[in-house]
Order: sequence, then structure tokens, then C-alpha cells
Amino acid sequence: MPRPVRFPPGFLWGAATSSYQIEGAAAEDGRGESIWGTFAAQPGKIADGSSGDVACDHYHRYERDVALMAELGIGAYRFSIAWPRVIPNGSGATNPKGLDFYRRLVDSLLEAKIIPMATLYHWDLPQSLEDRGGWPSRDTAKAFVDFAEVVVRTLGDRVQHWITHNEPWCASVLGYEAGVQAPGRTDARDALAAAHHLMLSHGMAVPVIRAHCESAEVGLANIICPGEPASPSRADAEACRVFDGTFNRWYYDPIYGRGYPEDIVAHHRSKGHLPEGPLPFVQDGDLDTIAAETDFLGLNYYSRAIVRAEDVPESENEPPTVARARKELDTDMGWEVYPAGLRASLRRIHRDYAPKKIYVTEFGCAYDTAPDETGRVRDRRRVAYLHDHLAEAHLAIEEDGIPLAGVFVWSLFDNFEWAFGYRMRFGLVWVDFDTQRRVIKDSGRWYREVATRGELIAPSTGEGQEGKL
Repeated sequence: MPRPVRFPPGFLWGAATSSYQIEGAAAEDGRGESIWGTFAAQPGKIADGSSGDVACDHYHRYERDVALMAELGIGAYRFSIAWPRVIPNGSGATNPKGLDFYRRLVDSLLEAKIIPMATLYHWDLPQSLEDRGGWPSRDTAKAFVDFAEVVVRTLGDRVQHWITHNEPWCASVLGYEAGVQAPGRTDARDALAAAHHLMLSHGMAVPVIRAHCESAEVGLANIICPGEPASPSRADAEACRVFDGTFNRWYYDPIYGRGYPEDIVAHHRSKGHLPEGPLPFVQDGDLDTIAAETDFLGLNYYSRAIVRAEDVPESENEPPTVARARKELDTDMGWEVYPAGLRASLRRIHRDYAPKKIYVTEFGCAYDTAPDETGRVRDRRRVAYLHDHLAEAHLAIEEDGIPLAGVFVWSLFDNFEWAFGYRMRFGLVWVDFDTQRRVIKDSGRWYREVATRGELIAPSTGEGQEGKL
């Protein structure tokens, strides 16, 4: 018989969400406006014309949702704090009702014996701060630290796991350069300044969190996307180096004391994104601040990138060396299902940066599998996805010695998936957004078995009655 695939004792089996994507109650109890509310109100910005104004209505349903987490066997829950709910204008007066909501949520989690992991910023910047310059402004970094202090003073006696930011690459590049996420700006120079201030505010907040939560574990959640050249050509190799530098190294090197990678500084100068000489947004001491010692790294992984230079045509004379997965294996997002990339990413991060501890703070897939005539959501592709990625994670622990301490599936619920609206369903739990009915998917029941046993089981779903709330 094959040896059981068991995970280490104390391994965290979690699920993740973010505030704007699930909470709703966008104009209730003193919450201020966020950049995502403003962005979603602009015609054509959200694929289905929707917004997060109601989303999963978690603000009103959190007690039932925590009960659902317990039913799923979730041992840890990663959620984010809505800055506009806590400090409606971004700085200044706090909102007691907003803080009370997170107190009640954390208390409910602890009563259910679920470890809370709080993310301070998951992209819902108060609109008032964007009006004053947003993340390209250094003042926003200072305001973030004040926000962090308010939250940790309130919850630091009960929350021990803290993430400062989720995916600075997305918040800066997609929001300030590509314009496809809030706030929708399209200036590469703004994006570089935003990225710096996001990472600077991370480093500034680390000692503040520790000052108000002595037993805190503090880290940052960074996305990673391993790149592979599509052919043996020099052009593809060069394009892959630039991709890796702009997507990955720019956001990892400074956190681990290496500063900004010089080859990518040169690349941005060649594109006119940066002037010659010192980087205009970096002040004395910034890089030391960004490199504040952390307790863990949160790693978000979804897929790899196969990189081809624009000027290198595909031809029979230069066949690709990287085999793309069959199209039918892609997720609804069009992302390749590539489990081996998770292990490769963990090995790379361990080799290059050696964080003390790693959590996979997001991994998941979008498949629009609806309830069948019996009310059951038979999302077999998601079960296979989770199984295969967890198998790679286990190999990383057992064979590579990676200090991986837990995983968090994205996402607990189907939710408002940013610019895609409600068209992309990542959840372990299916949500009817008209009635707010929740249905545990087959993937959720399978994950419950894995989490309960601490052991990987075959990707079959059984025939039991689907859980409902």
C-alpha cells in the first residue's frame, strides 16, 4: 500500500476572503466610500455591471458564515479589514461601529476554535485618500500605519497572525498602470511610486503591529508567477528575465533587503518610467524600513507564465520548449492549471530569500459549476485542482525541506471577483447572490475531510448529502 500523504502536526488548513469581495453593507453603519465602489460605478469597468455593495452580505451574516466555516473543518480564516469601515475618511476619526464588527467577527471565530489571520489591506483604499493622491503619495503610507495601529490596538489581544498587504503588484500595476482595477489610473510612473509606498508602509507597520501585539506573527502576502521562456531564443529568454523582474523580484527583493533589482531599474529607465539617477520616490532609510524582519511570508500562487518576446514569431523552425496545458484544463479565468509551479515557487522563494515560515495564503481556481437538480455542486475539477496542488505542497515539505506551515484556499465563498464581477466563482461554497443561499460544494466537503485528517485523500467526492445554510 502507498504511504499516507500526511501533513505535519499543527499545519493550518484555511480559507481566505477579502472585505470588499464579501462584506456588502457598503453604505451602512458609517462606512466610507472606497476606490472600488467608485470604480465599479463607472460604466464598463466591471464585466457584469455589478459592484460589491451587497456581495455575500457577510456583514449581516457573519455568525452563520462562521458556523459554515466550522462545518467545513476550517482551522484558520484569512480575512481583511475594510479601511473605509474603520476610518471612513482614510485618516482622522475612527468609526466605532466598524471596529465593533471586526471584534464580533473575531470573537465568533475564536469561539468556533478557528484561528483568525487578518489582512490589513486588500485593495479597498478609502476614496478620500485616493482623492489626495492615493498610493503614489507618500502620505498614504503614513495613513496606512495609523490605520494599522487603530486596528491592532483593537484586535491585538485576540488576533496573533497579521498580514500587512495583499499582493502589492496587483494593487500598483493593475490599479495605477494597467487601469483594469481600482482606481483605474494608467501611468507607469504612478504605479512604481505606488508599489514603493505599499512596501514602505508594510515595513513601517511591522514594528507598530508588534508594539501592540507582543505575540504577533507578522508578514506580507505576495503573489508569485514563475515565468518560463516559450522557446530557446535569446529574445524569449530576455523577455522572461524582464517578466520575472517586474512581476516577482521587484516585490520580493526589497522585502528581503536586496533593494530594487538593478536590471529592472535599467529596464524601467529604458521605457521612460524612471529618470536617470536616484529613484525619485525613495528617501534615505526607505529600503532599510521595507526590509523589516518578518515572521512569515504569505505566498499567493495561481499559475505560471509562458513568456514569448513580441518580435519572435511561432514557427516550426523554433518550436516552443514549454508545453502548454490543453485548453480544456484551463480555469474559467483562462489560467493554466499547473500544480508543479507551486512547488517550484516554494523552492525558489526558500532558496533566494529563506523566510522563516511560509503560508500559501491563496491558491484556487474559478469554475462556474452550479447546483444540479438535487441541489449538489459537483465541482470535480476544483477537487482535482486542490488535490494536485496540495500534493505538490506536501512534496515541498517532505522532500525540499520548505518551512510551509499552512494553506488557505481562495476562496471560502463565491464572491465579487473584482473587475470580473460575479462571473468568476472561486468558492468552496456556492452562493446564490439573489437569495444569499449558501451551498457547500463537493470541493468543500473534500477539503473538510483533508483538513480533519491532516492527510491528502483521493480526489473523489462521495455521495453524501450536500451541506446547506
